Amino acid sequence: MSPLAGRPFFRMNGIGNKIIVLDLRETPLAVSADEARAIGRGERLDYDQLMVIHDPQRPDTQARLKIFNIDGSTSAACGNGTRCVAWAMLKDGGGNDSLMLESDAGLLECKRHGPWRYSVDMGAPRFGWDEIPLRDQLADTRAIALPDPPPGAVALGPFAAASMGNPHAVFFVDDIEAHDLARLGPLIEHHPLFPQRVNVSLAQVLARNSIRLKVWERGTGLTLACGSAACATLATAVRRNLADRRASIHLPGGDLDIEWRESDSHIVMTGEVELEFESCFDPALFADIAA
Repeated sequence: MSPLAGRPFFRMNGIGNKIIVLDLRETPLAVSADEARAIGRGERLDYDQLMVIHDPQRPDTQARLKIFNIDGSTSAACGNGTRCVAWAMLKDGGGNDSLMLESDAGLLECKRHGPWRYSVDMGAPRFGWDEIPLRDQLADTRAIALPDPPPGAVALGPFAAASMGNPHAVFFVDDIEAHDLARLGPLIEHHPLFPQRVNVSLAQVLARNSIRLKVWERGTGLTLACGSAACATLATAVRRNLADRRASIHLPGGDLDIEWRESDSHIVMTGEVELEFESCFDPALFADIAA
């Protein structure tokens, strides 16, 4: 039987981004890809990201994160999930309104601004073709024509590429509802230009401080919200002189306040989180793995 059977967890969302928070601190336990997939098949347990909290490896942090997509693959970054983790770790107060977390994308500073409002410093975006990464060596990643595009993708025009610890392709379009992202998303995600696959976003600039966004998440699919995509969208919009360095990003699940600071080039994401319920994993979830 999986040692995760009976473990407590939080089911949350960050403006609709479906999150499960599992705290494994003070244990030697780790989550396997099979266990991550099994959890996602549970009733009311489908998720966009599974955020696993481990003991820190550094003396200046409070925890280390491991992030899973529902297909069992891992992600280096999830801003909305990180804000949910911040709630889980700071909700009991104790005089602390901030914490530092380790992730595969680097250190993430989180702050509490209210009972349900949290921010996370997502670090600096990266734009080099080899940092994103892309298959092809491209000097300018602000407007890239997708080679050998799948049917219907030509209408999206060129995309802007960036990494927020995970790869993003952002297409700036006149109307995000005019394109079938559910069909195009998986085709672009698995395009050979992206050796680690890619998160696909359609962005519609309403004003220099306001952008509508729809996201196909790598390893997850269409989602109500994606924090790292919101960060990548603002950064690429600024690089193309379409937006100012602070804007509201309007996703299907709600709004995020994104700021790309000039002082250190870090992007800070702020928004609401919600606790849906807390429970313990049913041992039956892992029966097939045990067998």
